[in-house]
Amino acid sequence: MHRTVSVVASLGFRLQAQPLVQSRPLSSVQDVLRRTPLYDFHLAHGGKMVAFAGWSLPVQYRDSHVDSHLHTRRHCSLFDVSHMLQTKIFGCDRVKLLESVVVGDIAELKSNQGTLSLFTNEAGGILDDLIVTNTSEGHLYVVSNAGCRDKDLALMQDKVKEFQNRGLDVGLEVVENALLALQGPTAAQVLQAGVTDDMKKLPFMTSAVMEVFGVSGCRVTRCGYTGEDGVEISVPEAGAVHLATALLKNPEVKLAGLAARDSLRLEAGLCLYGNDIDEHTTPVEGSLSWTLGKRRRIAMDFPGAKIIVPQLKGEVQRRRVGLICEGAPVRAHSPILNTEGTVIGTVTSGCPSPSLKKNVAMGYVPFKYSRPGTQLLVEVRRKQQMTVVSKMPFVPTNYYTLK
Repeated sequence: MHRTVSVVASLGFRLQAQPLVQSRPLSSVQDVLRRTPLYDFHLAHGGKMVAFAGWSLPVQYRDSHVDSHLHTRRHCSLFDVSHMLQTKIFGCDRVKLLESVVVGDIAELKSNQGTLSLFTNEAGGILDDLIVTNTSEGHLYVVSNAGCRDKDLALMQDKVKEFQNRGLDVGLEVVENALLALQGPTAAQVLQAGVTDDMKKLPFMTSAVMEVFGVSGCRVTRCGYTGEDGVEISVPEAGAVHLATALLKNPEVKLAGLAARDSLRLEAGLCLYGNDIDEHTTPVEGSLSWTLGKRRRIAMDFPGAKIIVPQLKGEVQRRRVGLICEGAPVRAHSPILNTEGTVIGTVTSGCPSPSLKKNVAMGYVPFKYSRPGTQLLVEVRRKQQMTVVSKMPFVPTNYYTLK
């Protein structure tokens, strides 16, 4: 769900471009870039800092992008995602408020359960993706994208004012915590050494407040953006460096940056807002129909429902698909063609997969070309090369679920 700007790591790895935002040398923009509480920590550990959605963040550290990616798949990595917008929505009418701007069934969430949802507009377009948790502390905890911070805040604040003017009980608070993501198959084992809660009782998309390696008041949510087991830890700013240092003492843990984060999420088939989904993409076109709550579909009471719900029953004009490509690596904006050579779509994200040692991508094609196994072409540097529509995720996910 995390939105990126165009940056090039030293080894030639390119993150996907975000419309209207270009990366620049840090020397020219460092005065206007925001810094996370871990900024000095990143520099001390060899972080190569880049401009990212208005923040200065590490694209990688001393390890190569590929080594960092594979370490996450085999062990675990620590990512600083403190740039993400964290908010609390409280009051007796908090669920009603959030359901007025998202497509999900928030009312059905159990205590400390979370879900991925979408802000949509009246045309059915996706304004942003977000994770909503129904906390046992009496508020909704929302995490959304840094690149959409201003419009997300404005959307929620305007709705709060509207509800308050109608006499409803709602409020909004920005959470000024750091946010650390520990991701990989050994993440829970590493974290267990620093908490008294039993991590085996915290399945995927559930959350709990706990003390973590001596830092109290941390919200630990079993989720992430890599396809691996892992957690995101909302930690008070004053404890962020202490927590990161404690986690890094375990030899299983290495630091990872934006480059690995992007290739990991692409292997997992996860969308990047601004590339793979945007205000001109509906949830059905984006292959995100599963985010639409059943009750909400029937009631048709979310923004854009009159456009989105009929798409569930009929063929949409285009669909987001996975692609496995031969030849040179495929990047965003590469044309997709049918086997007759006619342009039918566009790649939205693409990179060499370190895990599969193949080139993977995702993009949009007309519905009739969206079936897995369909042979197509992509154009890279004015040369056409073979590609095949593939099911996603490209690499099987390893989320921890109670069975």
